[in-house]
Amino acid sequence: MKMGGKLSILLLLVIFFFFTTSTASRDISELPHFNRSFTVKANQRIALNKCSYTVDIRTSCSSVKYTRDQISLSFGDAYGNEVYLARLDDPDSDTFERCSRDTFKIKGPCMDDVCYLYLYRVGSDGWKPQTVTVYMSAYRYVTFIYNRFIPRGVWHGFNHCDYASISTVA
Repeated sequence: MKMGGKLSILLLLVIFFFFTTSTASRDISELPHFNRSFTVKANQRIALNKCSYTVDIRTSCSSVKYTRDQISLSFGDAYGNEVYLARLDDPDSDTFERCSRDTFKIKGPCMDDVCYLYLYRVGSDGWKPQTVTVYMSAYRYVTFIYNRFIPRGVWHGFNHCDYASISTVA
């Protein structure tokens, strides 16, 4: 085989490896599910809060005009690291208005790729998020596509941690 052919094969292998191993961003778009057995296990010790995350929540244009409901959030990785926020809502602001985008800066334990995210709603107004994106850095993020009203009193979301541990081993 000529040198040019070997370089071409090597270049193709490098490109293939780059695109198949990149975990820069993902969209999770299947339907969210109820998880009645989910319990928050986040360790609230300040010493563990070494990493910063940005959570971007877009409220659907088909949501209620505004909500006064209490909204909680929990997300984590396949290794048991978790971020939990008991209240994202702020009744004195315009948080979670229809067609809005709300951004939250959060500190928490450092984690591998976020593989689960759940929302919890208490109240009677209702609320319909379009998407929730967790940024671990400018290039590492995951978007969870809801586009469904969050039911009252139950954790509602996504869990892909089984898939994450399988892809890490493979």
